Amino acid sequence: MTGLQQVRPASRMTVLSGKQRRAIAGGAIGTLMEYFDYYLYGLASATVFPAVFFPHDSAVVGTLASFASFAFGFLLRPVGGLVFGHIGDKMGRKTSLMITVIGMGVCTAGIGLIPSASTIGIAAPILLLFFRMFQGLFVGGEMGGAASIVVEHAPAGRRGLFGALLISGAGIANVASAGLMTAVGSGSQSFFITWGWRIPFVFAAVLAIIAVVLRSKLEESDEFKELAAARALKPKTRNSPLKDVFRHPKNAILGILIGLPQSIAGYIVLTFGLAYMVSKGTHAQVGFIGTMIVGVLQIFAAPLWGSLSDKIGRRKVYIGGCIGFALLIYPTFVLYGTQVAVLIWLGMILGFVVPGVAMQGTLQTMLVEMFDVEARTTGVNIGYQISNTIGGGFAPLIATALSVAFGSVWPVIVYAAVISLIGIIATAYASFRPDVENAARLYT
Repeated sequence: MTGLQQVRPASRMTVLSGKQRRAIAGGAIGTLMEYFDYYLYGLASATVFPAVFFPHDSAVVGTLASFASFAFGFLLRPVGGLVFGHIGDKMGRKTSLMITVIGMGVCTAGIGLIPSASTIGIAAPILLLFFRMFQGLFVGGEMGGAASIVVEHAPAGRRGLFGALLISGAGIANVASAGLMTAVGSGSQSFFITWGWRIPFVFAAVLAIIAVVLRSKLEESDEFKELAAARALKPKTRNSPLKDVFRHPKNAILGILIGLPQSIAGYIVLTFGLAYMVSKGTHAQVGFIGTMIVGVLQIFAAPLWGSLSDKIGRRKVYIGGCIGFALLIYPTFVLYGTQVAVLIWLGMILGFVVPGVAMQGTLQTMLVEMFDVEARTTGVNIGYQISNTIGGGFAPLIATALSVAFGSVWPVIVYAAVISLIGIIATAYASFRPDVENAARLYT
């Protein structure tokens, strides 16, 4: 199917079924953990890790090394996407999601237990990279399963809203990660650098336990159950979900390109932005508080953007988010340079809550609608994880290198605009399964 996405007006739905509530809660808790882990690591990369794991005479070199470790965690995300996408499409979304959430919790808590470089020398950054790498592996399998199971449980006309609720979980993660860092950073600097920053990382183990409890109650969607029943009638059929995705490669490739602008938005505005404002003399606490404000607004903004996509179409909302990001990134950094807390927070809202959440709140539903049920988890993971690896994973490092090399933030503005243009073109040419009852398959 090609052409414009068909949109059905949102159906009236006042009460969610127990199955739908469990799907939303089980999916969102994993997204919360995914973003908690990565926002937390991003905040620590900008403020703590240069001193703890990468001590160096030059603050710039330490920051670059810290952001390089941040990027390193994205390298196994595509591998995790393929491995857990296969599990999700063959064995069930629930099985995949149980494994990923346990793995994320163990790896994030492990980072918080690594001794500093001053204690164990080079073993410290090596252990950091080890846990970061496997953190990326498990995160790589998270969104495909979560988005598939949540959107598959949504009624026609409300799929945008259901998918966007995952990003509300990301907003809670924003609040939790920045809030914990603010709390532990409010005391002495020596306590924060030595022990305080570790507390939020170890707390990930508690989140993992909660997630396991919630996900143990998940049920597969009717659509996936029908697929499983059909497979049971043809046990000799052994199609690979990866082969199914690339049997029609257009959407697989476009899914990667579509995801690029949303993948860099948060990491440019919130992660690199924090390092940028700190380099200008702003206290890191201002950035932590701003990240909490952004997270609170994200919780409520994401479902609003998702509901809007149910009304006017996901294509329009996402392209609008790309355009907004390209236009608002410059005033965002102008506000960062003022060193005035209220203006910095306004910049974070303009740069991320408006365009970034519009893209994030729409993307996962779009990706689900770009693939048929037998390869959906794999397809979503390919688009989401590869775009996050080549886009978001390297965004803080690229932005830091550009700003240092040119002595200005302007190259970062151009970089964001180019990525936004790529996302606009890809979204315009992608094919989507219509959001209607008993929608036909995309491919036969």
